[in-house]
Parts: sequence; structure tokens; C-alpha cells
Amino acid sequence: MAVQPRATLDDVARLAGVSSKTVSRVYADRDVVAPETVDRVLTAAKRLRFRPNTLARRLRRGGGTNTIGFVMGDLGNPFYYKVAGGIEEELRRSGYSLVVATTDDTPDGEERVADALLAQRIDALLLIPAADDQSYLEGERQLGTPVIAIDRPARNLIADSIVLENHRGTYEAVSRLLELGHRRIAYACNPAEVYSQAERVRGYRDAMASFGVQDTADLERLADDRTIRAETIIGELLDEPDAPTAIVTGNNRMTIGALRALRARPGTTAPALIGFDDFDTADVLGVTVISYDPVELGRQAARLALERIGDPGGFTRQIDLPTWIVARGTGERPPGDLQR
Repeated sequence: MAVQPRATLDDVARLAGVSSKTVSRVYADRDVVAPETVDRVLTAAKRLRFRPNTLARRLRRGGGTNTIGFVMGDLGNPFYYKVAGGIEEELRRSGYSLVVATTDDTPDGEERVADALLAQRIDALLLIPAADDQSYLEGERQLGTPVIAIDRPARNLIADSIVLENHRGTYEAVSRLLELGHRRIAYACNPAEVYSQAERVRGYRDAMASFGVQDTADLERLADDRTIRAETIIGELLDEPDAPTAIVTGNNRMTIGALRALRARPGTTAPALIGFDDFDTADVLGVTVISYDPVELGRQAARLALERIGDPGGFTRQIDLPTWIVARGTGERPPGDLQR
């Protein structure tokens, strides 16, 4: 099928029998054009399937694009698309559009996709940092483009951020398990070096130390290799001669891996399990989780972006979004015969 060329403003003017300037006025400020002329121009535009380039017009006037970019990780992770949903919901109320790009959670992809979005002259950039250094955005920030870091603060860059109460979440989860009598409580996560996980590990260690358990090295499984399956990591813990009586997992993928590892060992008495991040079937499976509202995380990030667009010179802020425990059964198991 042959592709037809797009109609131009001049094409509309010829069909409507007016000048090109008149067509421009109709789309810029139709109140200054006679109603019958407006009707002729709009009718001609509809016949030609003409769409005005509003982006180019705004840029010529020195204005913004009413578009905000969001750099996120793997689309297969529900966390990311729920955050994106919250961002889009908040921006829609203010007349902004959202453009999303994914890094697949790889540091190398972050700068590339961020640059691609910034080339579209977006009004603000929201990102979930995957790289160790966001200083490449400093020049753009100095030009007035707000940068909002989500879930993890930006590194080597002055930027607003919104993060979870990661330390508090794991501290409370581990404390609950300790109060049930558990002492061999394992913590497993992959990745481990990102800010959110470092804070969760710190919460785990602080809670253990508060009950006199100072050395947790043999109970920690901190991986930074996406090729390692979560069930493999948990399986190794379960197969230890002195296996943990409880496990706290650092994200939803690790929690699901724990469930798979336990299913593969039907004769094993299940340890208590609390996972960071809720997920769609956790209630059906009776999994206790450290929960939060990812949609609200997106909403708050969008509000920060809009606030910074309106006040580019304001002080940067970090917002901590609360977490809470949702008790469903797996996290309430006592140590019983498993206690060593």
C-alpha cells in the first residue's frame, strides 16, 4: 500500500481559500478569526487529515512540551508499571503527557534512554536510577530541566527524590520474627548494591543486632547477578545443615523464588517467610509481605516534578513513603522444631 504524504498547513490554506497565516491563527487563537473562516479551515483540515504540530509551535515560542519522561526498569516487574500508572494519573490532571522508556534494569541503558527522552525536550525527567552515577544529567539540570529520582536517590546529582521507608520496613519485619522466637533469620536479595536493598539489609542487620544477633554473614545471601535464579539462592539456604527458621526476601521476585524453592522440597517444613513488595497472588497464597503503595509513589513523584517545574530554584527534597506489614500467614509461623 502506498503511503500518502501528510498534508501541510499550505495545503489546508489552498483548500480553504485563505492564507497560511490565517490557518495559523485558527490554531493559535481562533477567537480573532471570523467564525465562518474558522469553519472553512477546520473543514479543510478534516478532509486532508491535517494535524498541527503543536510541539513545534510551543518550542518556537520558548515554551515547554507539556511532556514528562520516565525512565524505568524491566516492564515485566509489576512495581514499575504501577509506579508509571501513578505518574500518568497525576500528570493527566495537570494537562501533561507521559513518555516512558525502559532500561531493562541495566546501568548501561540508563544514560542512553535518558538522553533519548531529553532530546524530545521534555519538561522534566523522572527516573529509577540503575547506574552508579547520574552526574551526566547535571548539564541538563542547570538548563532548567527538573530531575526526580524514584525509589533510589540520584548519585552525584542534586535532585529531588522519593523513596520507600526501606530500613523501617525490614526492621519491623525482622523484629516480628524475633519476637516469635526466631533467631536464625536469613535475608536474601538480588540485586544487592542498589540503594533500596542496601537500606533493607541495614534494617535487617539492625533488628538482628537489637536482639543480640551480631554476626549474620552466614544467613545473608546478597547477589548482584540477574542470571542467578531466585529459587537457586533460596534453595541453597534451605539445603544448609543449619537451615534458617525464617527468611526475609528483598523483593517480589525473590519471594516468588522462595515459594518455588519450597514447592520443590515437599518434605521440608516451611520456614517463616516475609517478602518485601506485595504482588498480585500474595493474598491467595497467604504470603506475609512488607507492603506500600507503588501507585502513590508515582503520584508523589509526579507532584514533585510539577512543583519543580513551577519553582526551578527551590530547595531539593526527599520524600519517604511509608511501608507496613500485611500479615497473611507465612510470616506468623513460629520456629517450632526448626529452631536450632
